[in-house]
Amino acid sequence: MDIILKKKRWTRRRVLTGVGIAALMALIGGSIYATSGKSKLRVNKERLSMGTIIRGSFRETIPQNGTAQPMKSIYLDATEGGKVEDKYVEEGVILKKGDPIVRLSNKALELSLVTQQTNVYDLLTQIQISRIAAEQNTSSKLNNLTDVESALSDAERIYVLDKRLFEKKVIGSQEFKKAEHDYFYYLKKKKINDQIMKQDSTSNARQLQQISQSYQGSQKALDLLRGRVSDLIVRAPVDGQLTSLDAEIGQTKKEGDRFGQIDVMGSFKVSLMDVDDHYSPRIFPGLTGTYTDRDTTYNLKITKVFTQITNGHFQVDMQFVGPAPKGLRRGQSLQITLALSDERTSVLVPKGGFFQQTGGNWIFKVSADGKRAYKVNIQLGMANTDYYEVLQGLSPGDKVITSSYENYGNIEELILND
Repeated sequence: MDIILKKKRWTRRRVLTGVGIAALMALIGGSIYATSGKSKLRVNKERLSMGTIIRGSFRETIPQNGTAQPMKSIYLDATEGGKVEDKYVEEGVILKKGDPIVRLSNKALELSLVTQQTNVYDLLTQIQISRIAAEQNTSSKLNNLTDVESALSDAERIYVLDKRLFEKKVIGSQEFKKAEHDYFYYLKKKKINDQIMKQDSTSNARQLQQISQSYQGSQKALDLLRGRVSDLIVRAPVDGQLTSLDAEIGQTKKEGDRFGQIDVMGSFKVSLMDVDDHYSPRIFPGLTGTYTDRDTTYNLKITKVFTQITNGHFQVDMQFVGPAPKGLRRGQSLQITLALSDERTSVLVPKGGFFQQTGGNWIFKVSADGKRAYKVNIQLGMANTDYYEVLQGLSPGDKVITSSYENYGNIEELILND
């Protein structure tokens, strides 16, 4: 007799199919769960830089490269052309005012000096001759005047005497008329001689004055020529350092050619050559900055802002307020911190690499237990060399990750491992 067997419900095939379906559902569910939550990444704390949000004094600053320049430089230009005959010093030496630097020769100028000296000596000789001739002429006229005065005195005496005798009828009219004629003749001659003496004195004085003026003009021209010849020796106009010298023996220099430059020692300015024109509306004379050297901070202020903009940059000159660094040299590079605002109290976050990826729009904030960090939106304001000013999103005491976020992609939460 046949036995009826019951059909099995869970065959091997059915079991395997069920397991596969369950696994697929689990995979789908895990995927849905993963995509529905925050993306996370485990990182080692030792690889991170963290900072604490603080409230403190803040001033917007920008770093600028500056170059030390002498406060005053004197250019050496040839006031007279000529050939370089002697070179007394080399570049870099310290000079005192009046020290010779180079000597030029100019034959034409030297010949003009000799000619002018001869002219002056000739005029001087002419003055002496004219003065002697005038003195001799005056002496002769004085002698004539003396003779006339003596003759007038005798004629006056005889005239007075004959007039009395004629009135007493002692002498005749003919004798009296002669005495009267002689008296009035010499009286008139005396007046003429007086007028001649006066005119002669005026003429001599005018002639001597003209010759003297001519002599003075020639002497002045001679002095100018002597000065020009003296300028053939180029001397230091001030105390300072000869920072450049373009002169070689035998070289010909024209009037106006530049020999070199002397820098006045002891006072320096700092030139900021490449200030971005983005800051031009906010930079003006009087703005301050600092320079730190070997733990000593030196203060500076802007004294001149150049208006010309070249390739998006402009120049600013600054001077030290108070003492300048010792041993400062022309051309030395200085890192200047330029202040663009007054000091105020603000919430601050330390600067770091995070800004390059976030643009200051968000940051990873560390949780209170220090085991994770998560994105928070923030708003930053001004910056200086150490901090960004926080306007929104963070409070004093918060801890944030300030190192670079380059490898985090779209991660929203960091699991911090010790």
